[in-house]
Order: sequence, then C-alpha cells, then structure tokens
Amino acid sequence: MSDSPEFSTMTQPMRTRMRLSDRLAVWRVGMTGPRVTGFVWEPFPELTGSEEQGQRLVAGELRLAGHSIALDGRMPWQIDAGPDPFIDALHGFAWLDDLAILPNAAGLATAQDWLGDWLSRYGRGGGPGWSLDLVARRQIAMIAHARFVTQAIAPEDRRRLLAALGRQGGFLQMRAPRAAHGLARFEVLAALVHSALSLAGMQGALKPALNALAQACAEDIEASGAIVSRNPAELLDVFTRLTGVAALLKQTGKPADPAIDTAIARIAPSLRSLRHADGGLVRMHGGGRGVAGQLDSALARSNLRPSRIKGLAMGYARLGGRRVSLIVDAAPPLLGPGSHTAHASTLAFELVSGREPVIVSAGSGHGLGPQWHRAGRASANHSTLSLLGYASARLARGATRADPALQDFVTGPRIVEVQQSEMKTAEAIALSHDGWRATHGLVHLRSLQLAHDGSLLRGEDGLAAMTAADRATLDRVQSRLSNDDRLRFAVRFHLHPDAVAKIDMGGTAVSIQLPNRETWVFRHVGDAVLSLAPSVYLDEERGRPRATKQIVLSAALSGYGSAVSWTLARPVGLLPAPGDDTQED
Repeated sequence: MSDSPEFSTMTQPMRTRMRLSDRLAVWRVGMTGPRVTGFVWEPFPELTGSEEQGQRLVAGELRLAGHSIALDGRMPWQIDAGPDPFIDALHGFAWLDDLAILPNAAGLATAQDWLGDWLSRYGRGGGPGWSLDLVARRQIAMIAHARFVTQAIAPEDRRRLLAALGRQGGFLQMRAPRAAHGLARFEVLAALVHSALSLAGMQGALKPALNALAQACAEDIEASGAIVSRNPAELLDVFTRLTGVAALLKQTGKPADPAIDTAIARIAPSLRSLRHADGGLVRMHGGGRGVAGQLDSALARSNLRPSRIKGLAMGYARLGGRRVSLIVDAAPPLLGPGSHTAHASTLAFELVSGREPVIVSAGSGHGLGPQWHRAGRASANHSTLSLLGYASARLARGATRADPALQDFVTGPRIVEVQQSEMKTAEAIALSHDGWRATHGLVHLRSLQLAHDGSLLRGEDGLAAMTAADRATLDRVQSRLSNDDRLRFAVRFHLHPDAVAKIDMGGTAVSIQLPNRETWVFRHVGDAVLSLAPSVYLDEERGRPRATKQIVLSAALSGYGSAVSWTLARPVGLLPAPGDDTQED
C-alpha cells in the first residue's frame, strides 16, 4: 500500500484528461440545463459505511481503493494525481458513507469542508470527476447524504450544492444514452431516478429514467439473473442500484416498477449462490469479494429471502453448505469485444471453510496496474489445470501492447459440459472444456466430489484427445517437439496468504493451517510431481499484491491422455474448538 502523499511514480490517469464531448456537455448543461431550487424529498440513508474508515478520514488518512495517503492538512482535491481506482473512489464520494456513520456527527465538519472545496474547484464542471459513471455515483451519494451535509450549512454553500446537483442531473440526462451496457448504465439511470424523486426542478426526468431502466433490465439481465460479464461483484453492484431505486420509489409513495422488481427477484438467488461461506463473493472475471455487508443490506432492502439456485448461477456451480463452500467456474468466458475483464478461469474453483478462505484465485488486479490486471486473468493464476505456457483463453497476438481496455480474449473454451449429481454422502460435479481442442486436440476433464460435512474433497484432473480428429491434431503438435520433449501440464491450487502451508509426510502431502488453527491436508495419486511454489494474491483492498503459496501437481502428457487424482481433507482430530464460525446467509 502506498503511504506516499503524492503519486509521482504513477502514470497520469486518463480520468484527469476530460473528454471533449463531456466538457461540451457540461458547458451546454450550464447554459440550458435544469435549475434545482431545493429538495422535494431528502432520503434517510442506510448507514452502511465503516466507522473505522470514517475515523481515518477525519484524522487525515485518505485510504481509498487500496491506496493510502496522509493529507497533512490539505484538502483531498489538492492531490496532484493518482491511479485511476483512487481517483474514481475520491470523486465518486462513497467516502460520505464512512463520515456519515460516525456517532455524534463527528464526521460532519470533514464532510462539509471536503464537499465545499470540491464545489469551489469542480462544481461548475471540469476536473477528473466529470465522467459519466463518476457523476452518477457522486449524484447518488450527495442526494443520499443531503440531510447530513446540509446541517447548519451556510446559505451560499447550499446554493452551490443545489447548482452542482442540477448541473450533474442535467449532464446525466444529456449523456445517459451513451452509457455503456452493464453497471455504468444502471448507475446513470439510478442516479436520474434519485434526482427526479429528490430534487425540485428535475421531476420530469422520472418517467424517461424509469422507462430506460426497465429497458436496461430487459436487455442486460438474463432471465436467470445473470449479466454477460459474469463478474459477481458487478452483479452485486447492479443489484444494489436496483434495490436502492425500488426502496426510494416506496419511500416517496410512487408505485413499484414491475420490471425493476422482476430483475431484483431474478438476481437475488444468483448472488446467494455466488457467495461463499464467509460472506465473500467468488473472485473471478474481474470481481472481488465485495464490500462487507453490501449484499446483506441490499437483500434486506429487497425484502426477499431467496434460496440458492439449483444448477448453475451465472455459469458458476456451487457445492457445499454453510460450513464449507466450493464454487467452480463452469461456463465459457466472454470472448470478443468487451471481454477485457474476463478470466481464463474455466473449471477453476475456490474453497472456503467457515470464515477462512483456503483455495483461492489470484484476483483481478484491476486496481494494481495493467501488468497485474493481465496476470490475474491467466489460467496459471487460478486453481485449475493449465498447459504450461498456454492459457485456456488467449489474447490476440500483440495485444499485450495495447491499452488494457482493449485486451479482449479472441479464442478460448466454447463448449463446457457439466453434470452434477447427489450421492448419499457427497455432492459431485463432472466438467469438461474444449479450450485446447483447436490448438492441441485436448479436452480438460475435471471431477470434484465434496462430502456433505465438508471434511473431504476428492478431485481428478485430466487431459484427453477424445476423437480421431483430436488425436490427429495432437499428433501434429507432438511431431513438432524434440524426442525428449513432451507436453507438460500443471494443476494448481492457490492458497490464501493467511494460510500456512508446508510439505509434509516425507514429501507426499501438504499440510495447510488456517488462522483459526483448522488444518487441511492435500495428497495426490499418480505420477505427478508435488511441489509448493510461490504465488500471489492480488489484494485490492490493501492496494498491493500479497505473497502466498500454491500447491502444484506437475506432469507430462502420456499418449492420448493423462490424469492426476488428489484429495483435500480436514481430519476430524485437527478441527478447531467448537464455535459458530459460519456466515449466516
């Protein structure tokens, strides 16, 4: 985590270079946009911030998006530059949640000072905060905390706040049709609904915003509750925006919107299936664990108590219950345009025991720079099988030199087969993907079997040339290798950095001790070589990669197919003392 007050080593972010089209839109809104004269409704915000974070902010420690700086008496807006995620968090105003939650209005002076300085510098437009997505987030935050920040406020400051809310609302109206599909679209339209229901002078925006939001629900949310990116954290953010709109409609006495309510009911079961036993989301396809308490708050707001989905939820399969959860990526990644956050994680899994993550993915690395972002997408940084030097989904040749937002997958798995079954003592799933069929004639086969009590996971991973055409392709690949070379593959199991792992039992096993002193033991059968290798956990909450370890089973392909079998067991004698260490869900 950076503790420097400046970001002189960082590349100047694109956020600071305001698009000309946005600049022109702000200017036009200033001339012809809505004039907000006051509040027709000031919502009562749900206090979902962090007191600990709020206390840091009051003390002058600005910790956002995993990066931390000391203000040393300065205003946040006096910081010259920073990485994009830091700038986004600063100008998105989510930190108002953390200041508002402090008891006895201890965060009020800081909130008013920071808001007032922002209004002076940027309230009329300009600066890094006038991109469509950031304006939407800031508009929602300002409206949600209007009761808080306007306490004993000077008339001139109130006038400037209303003027900025009007300018932002008009900007959102003008630019909303240009919002990208996905989360940005929902944020913009949700901000327009908040504006129309709360601000005098913007009531006319309500019907168009609700109509557009209904269209977005129909186009961007599948009947199963999935979104095309397959990013669980993004799905949670969409759900949060929709439940916020539904709650505000109810608070203001407006009729419920059937399209919004339907979308909420579709998404809720998917999110429950994508949540591990510790409450965190599965970390794949660009998503992180999610903000603590965000899902519980959104579910409470929706008044739903959904059950988990039977089968796949947004292409993920879940085994286990409240004590131990296993979630596996059981669908192809997004390929082609817009896939720059997709991961080559097909058939990878994560496992959590109680509140302790055991087997993990490296993470997205999005907030840690383009190199880590690209690394986090690779097959080798997920807990799955990979051909050495060849991910299951690939970029175009030379794409690594392009902007990260243009690094789309052009090829990868297209067919993923899944068969789930229930046995007397365990749940099982058998999967396969064809990510290497075109290039090597090989199909990855994986089977997982988790005992009902969560104490034993059995697995097998293999590669096989299934058809005559596959074998011909594999023969051509093998013919290009020297006599002593064979295709090599590895099955990787990335461990959480808080887990302590060591080679045990004379080199035949790995023991894994969790922070609660629970111990798991990994073993394997077959010709693979077992090793414990360095790995990395891309922890965006801490703003830096964390060193960790991975269990690796290395082997060479034999003939037209090879397989390795393994187990991960939690011996009963090594369990922690009895206690409730499960996540209520």
